[in-house]
Amino acid sequence: MPMNKEVKTKVIADYHRHESDTGSPEVQVAILTNRIQHLTDHLRINKKDESCRRGLLKMVGQRRRLLTYLRKVDYKRYLSITESLNLRHK
Repeated sequence: MPMNKEVKTKVIADYHRHESDTGSPEVQVAILTNRIQHLTDHLRINKKDESCRRGLLKMVGQRRRLLTYLRKVDYKRYLSITESLNLRHK
């Protein structure tokens, strides 16, 4: 299930780096985190939904790759995004 337009624009507005930014790693990680939380809640109710679980695992992997990239490029931005989204980091 896709995100509502209002929710997505709010997430983008919270984490964008400049006014027309929609694709920076911070924004992508924030959107993926929101979708991951939504799917996790769905899977708590529907435990046998394997296709949803596969999609969730793909999103978690994508978020992990984006965070690894951000950690290599700019460590301060990495720390700020992990703290604001309450993500564990190494």
